[in-house]
Amino acid sequence: MAESENFDVIVVGSGMSGGWAAKEFAEKGMKTLVIERGKMNEHGSGYITENQNPWDMPFRDRANPQLVDAEYPVQSTCYAFRESTRHYFINDKQNPYSIEDGKKFAWLRGDQVGGKSLMWARQSYRWSDTDFSANKADGHGSDWPIRYADIKPWYEYVERFVGISGSEEGLPQLPDSVFQPPMDMTCVEKSAKAKIETAFPERKLIIGRAAHLTKPTEEQIALGRTNCQFRNQCERGCSFGAYFSSVSALLPAAERTGNMTMLADTVVEKILYDPKTKRATGVRTINRKTKQSKDITARVIFLCASTIGTVQIMLNSKSETFSNGFANSSNVLGKYVMDHHHQIGAMGRMPGFEDEYYTGRRPNGTYLPRYTNLDNRTDGEFLRGFAYQGSSWRPSWTRALDSNGFGADLKEKLRKPEGWWIRLHGFGEHLPSANNQVRLHNSKTDNYGIPQVHMDVNWGDNEFKMRKKMKADAVAMLEAAGATNVEAFEEDPIPGYCIHEMGGARMGTDPATSVLNGFNQTHDVPNIFATDGSAFASTACQNPSLTFMALTARAVDYASRQMKEGVL
Repeated sequence: MAESENFDVIVVGSGMSGGWAAKEFAEKGMKTLVIERGKMNEHGSGYITENQNPWDMPFRDRANPQLVDAEYPVQSTCYAFRESTRHYFINDKQNPYSIEDGKKFAWLRGDQVGGKSLMWARQSYRWSDTDFSANKADGHGSDWPIRYADIKPWYEYVERFVGISGSEEGLPQLPDSVFQPPMDMTCVEKSAKAKIETAFPERKLIIGRAAHLTKPTEEQIALGRTNCQFRNQCERGCSFGAYFSSVSALLPAAERTGNMTMLADTVVEKILYDPKTKRATGVRTINRKTKQSKDITARVIFLCASTIGTVQIMLNSKSETFSNGFANSSNVLGKYVMDHHHQIGAMGRMPGFEDEYYTGRRPNGTYLPRYTNLDNRTDGEFLRGFAYQGSSWRPSWTRALDSNGFGADLKEKLRKPEGWWIRLHGFGEHLPSANNQVRLHNSKTDNYGIPQVHMDVNWGDNEFKMRKKMKADAVAMLEAAGATNVEAFEEDPIPGYCIHEMGGARMGTDPATSVLNGFNQTHDVPNIFATDGSAFASTACQNPSLTFMALTARAVDYASRQMKEGVL
């Protein structure tokens, strides 16, 4: 980057939200700088473990236990963390954070250009009017300043570019997307679907809606993307560009305009503010390798550093004008942090179907949409709702990894797969509460001298009441599906572990109770926007990534029009 280079926009973060901001601004002719704290990573050449066999890896694609204990105790709890993906995760020892005594929080983070868009589970669901109006309906949290009608055209816009495979269902609580052909269910899932829907007519088991190409468009093909190959090694990176990531689609689209500059290995310390103009002037950065500081200026700044990363930057951007954090006249910055609670459900054996197997490794599962408290009713003891993600499988040779035995007898035993299993895994909504917050630690700093994030987030009574029904209903549905030996499971629901953090700089209509307006623009400073999960006023129970993307594209459209009109 040239020392004298001038930028219209700075985008902090290069993942799901940052990638969309970069693409949209660059395509609109804006000189755009993307600042990423992680290392550089190129589509294709950066996927250093793609196609490697587990037996060709020193630890057979299981992470080195000594390295995990010493440097990755938090990141290694992620479903996507393995020997083949470790290089995508941040080093916990080198990037510490603080947690309130007696509480837990798992802050799972990427450490490269593209962020967590390289490791996400790719489940992509729209929110409904029930979700956007829930806070107003029951009084928990502040009312969203938007409704489904405001974001619907932007869902359509991003879905056409991303490529979402799925089935049209006509469910008001889970609006249909612009779909590519759905992936097929297994024979067991089809049987379970028929029986569950017969026993519970208000419930529906569908194929997951996933950001995988099944019939790529001309636009997607022009970017070098093609059909999913059913390898299910997505978290390693996909040279086919079949699954959607910032690296495979958004950043290449931005780069081909000639308007994007990428600055990796660079930490944003704070936002710079001019009290005379009442505008942000740029950001102060720290080079991760040299530890040198540098100020970079731009007309507009988009914060897309992930929920907690964005909140950390804003809290650390103190000045005489903003003594308690940037654009924080409402004093709610860092508060109302949420996640989905999960790690609960049931699984069982499905008798029969032993003459049938599946082809390939489908990188997707089933989905059972929310059916409780629809239209913001209160049908039982708790508010809001939950959904299930599921799957079916036949244990194959990999079942030997955790068993005893060797030699010819073991090999012969593993030639035939075991019988079928089926599983439902619940994902529940987390009510917004001011008690759940992120602060900066008073004395602890990170390797760059920046105050560490201090997590103080927990579940409330509503979540625990919901979990009882989540578990009981999963058992009842699997039994209705014909499963045997059905067992419920429940693990410690650690906040952050779902990797769906939301809140901390919430949107709202009232500047006294919210940080952002309906276009993700800070109430206090018009040229600062936050479009990642920090903007959310509630969580719904659907995966949030598709909504991150739609809100970002919408905010860029608004900001760019303001820039062209000379308002920004």
